[in-house]
Amino acid sequence: MESDSDFEQLIERRGTDSIKWALFDEDVLPMWVADMDFRAPQAVITALQQRVEHGVFGYPHEPPHLRDVVVDWIARHYNWAVQPDALVFLPNVAVGFNLAIQAGGKPGSGLLFQPPIYFPILDVPKHAGLEARPSELVRGEDGHYEIDYDDVERVAGERCSAFILCNPHNPVGRVFCLEELEKLGETCLRHDLLICSDEIHADLVYDGRCHIPIASIDPEIAARTITLIAPNKTFNVAGISCAIAVVPNSELRQRLEEARRGIVPHVGIMSYVMTDAAYRHGEQWLSQLIAYLGKNRSFAEEFVRDQLPGVRVAPIEGTYLAWLDCRDLGLEESPRAFFLREARVGLNDGARFGLGGEGFARLNFATPRSNLLDGLQRMRRALLLREENT
Repeated sequence: MESDSDFEQLIERRGTDSIKWALFDEDVLPMWVADMDFRAPQAVITALQQRVEHGVFGYPHEPPHLRDVVVDWIARHYNWAVQPDALVFLPNVAVGFNLAIQAGGKPGSGLLFQPPIYFPILDVPKHAGLEARPSELVRGEDGHYEIDYDDVERVAGERCSAFILCNPHNPVGRVFCLEELEKLGETCLRHDLLICSDEIHADLVYDGRCHIPIASIDPEIAARTITLIAPNKTFNVAGISCAIAVVPNSELRQRLEEARRGIVPHVGIMSYVMTDAAYRHGEQWLSQLIAYLGKNRSFAEEFVRDQLPGVRVAPIEGTYLAWLDCRDLGLEESPRAFFLREARVGLNDGARFGLGGEGFARLNFATPRSNLLDGLQRMRRALLLREENT
């Protein structure tokens, strides 16, 4: 049985072709891209090893039982009953939301989304020939983000044909509740919007929450929704990527398939093996991961509150990403640039996430706690030294 101690293990990742660890100089602690510093579940590793031992890697055929495995996971974890033929296997979620908007959006119309948001989504409108229509999330005094429904309604009415939802939301860490999703769904129905819902962090929620797919709340909403899930973030297997589009509407599903246009390949054999093993045998590992990440989350929130003067963190309901508000520091540069130079900690630049991201940084706390403590202490020392010098 794998335990918390596995997550405490410091694994050398430099020299392993890891973008997270290769981007910066060796004295920099990388805490940026959404990539955990933990070994994948042993069941996944074993399944991949067994497939490698077979030694023949011809063109793959979708495993006949895999759809049932995924459908079972969706039913048990999201309380959503879907049919096996609703699934479309894709290389990754970013491919998925680009395909979805090219399949269901109308060129020249608008694409509604809620920044600050996962930055590849910002590029979707230009790829699909749509116009960006942001409706910025509203940050309260306590750092909690809310939806401005009046603004969503206004923007949706500006010739929009599609909406990209990110839930759980990256980078602000919100897990939207049923009432919020119902209001968004009603707006999409009123304005006849396609919904593409990026739910890649669906399994990474805290405090007893249960992720709610927007398509699960109403058949009419389901009929216009392409939901994207993946084992990639959940089981730290992004390098053997696989995503699943859940598309109950057969006509919409056909349009998604046609949007591949001979360009987007089918999933590789190792991705099939990984996905099957993760969803069949990874549940116990996941429950232990959530417990460990929950402790890291609390540790990071408390450290920021008590020991990083001038920095605030949004309440983290889901994902393993802390959204740091550094605006009170009064920096003349981005927080990323400051902490990289002065603390030797690599973070994401909040401005990259669009409207509402200026003056913020994103920190990945999915790492052994000793790494997390090291990174936060480096940031603290940098801030104290700056205070002494001003």
